[in-house]
Amino acid sequence: MVGTAAGLAERLVELGFSHYEARAYLGLLGQQPMTGYALANATRIPQPKVYETLRRLVDKRVVVQTGADPARFVAVPAEDLLGQLDGEFRRRLAGARVGLARLATAPERVAYRPLQSFDRWSAVAERASALLEGAERHVYLSAHDDQLAGLLDAVSAADARGVRVDLLHFGPLALDLRNGSTLRHASTDGVVYRRHQARHLALVADSRETLWALAPDGDHWDGVAATDPLLAALVKGYVRHDLYVQRIFADFGETLRARYGPSMEELTLPDTPDAPDLPAEAPATPSARSRRRRAGPA
Repeated sequence: MVGTAAGLAERLVELGFSHYEARAYLGLLGQQPMTGYALANATRIPQPKVYETLRRLVDKRVVVQTGADPARFVAVPAEDLLGQLDGEFRRRLAGARVGLARLATAPERVAYRPLQSFDRWSAVAERASALLEGAERHVYLSAHDDQLAGLLDAVSAADARGVRVDLLHFGPLALDLRNGSTLRHASTDGVVYRRHQARHLALVADSRETLWALAPDGDHWDGVAATDPLLAALVKGYVRHDLYVQRIFADFGETLRARYGPSMEELTLPDTPDAPDLPAEAPATPSARSRRRRAGPA
């Protein structure tokens, strides 16, 4: 217990006293001046150690020697002790702050940004829910519908608080937002690439809190989270870019299919000479690029 002599001694040890110093100070506190012999008997500090301990306490100005023949000692009041400890701590803290600031800004120093790591979907989902619950202004969110299923309540609650949520989802999703928008990722509908088994979740809250998680095989997750405006800018840019592409596809889908194939897969092929302009009603398949490959060079 903190209120017992043993508990108080432990608190003093935590504040920088040795065990003997703590027991000696408490043995003197509130008592008439005592000799070292009497203090040793009262506190069970070995007599060969008690005078050495008292000298250190005198040097620390928490015990005062009165008289010399025999020498007697008295403890300063507890409030004086605490005031000294507080002042000493503040001086050390100020010195450490100045020294660390100089060290951190030294040209040869490299700063590292800490990231929280996740390897299970349950941990990723828990973190995503926490970010949604703590959001105050604006959330960017991108994920597949099977991952979003467990987050819809948190998304709706954020929307109800007036938080703008811009949500890009893969697959069907029934969700109406009053303060934001939902957009389906539709440019790759109808074609299943091997990589489409991958799942991801990208979330940025208030341009500071970021969560990025990926499961390349759809099951084994690897994610990071941080309170870092730079990382937030990166992931927010990723989501916004994807949103822009999908909005363009919604307006010019037929033209884009005609040029790049039914599911835009030819965007990932090496560059070829530009195709001539195609009308919006051009057939979706085969694409202009596919026709060029079959025909060969003119």
